[in-house]
Amino acid sequence: VQLQASGGGLVQAGGSLTLSCEVTGKTSLINNRNWYRQAPGKQRELVARIKWGGMTNYADFVKGRFTISKDNDKNTVTLQMNSLKPEDTAVYYCNADEFGSSAVWWGQGTLVTVSS
Repeated sequence: VQLQASGGGLVQAGGSLTLSCEVTGKTSLINNRNWYRQAPGKQRELVARIKWGGMTNYADFVKGRFTISKDNDKNTVTLQMNSLKPEDTAVYYCNADEFGSSAVWWGQGTLVTVSS
């Protein structure tokens, strides 16, 4: 499984960005599709998750502002980010994990910078 993230950039506080992650390979193995982020000097943290069946989970710090979705036909997972704050500045990574195993796959990061 390979993941390719895109869509990062510079935006002013209050603005919006959409991140996209294309997933290729044996996508039938995938259970959860996730977005993580890592800010400078901080640990990587889970932002949002969408399960195989479509159920979603969000970190408290993005609830009501970010929306994760997936398109099974296009094998993409999208993170719509609204009402962005400077503290959302980070490198965002898409991630997927496998049914019934500890295998995980990471895409390369995409930088999101929110200016105040």
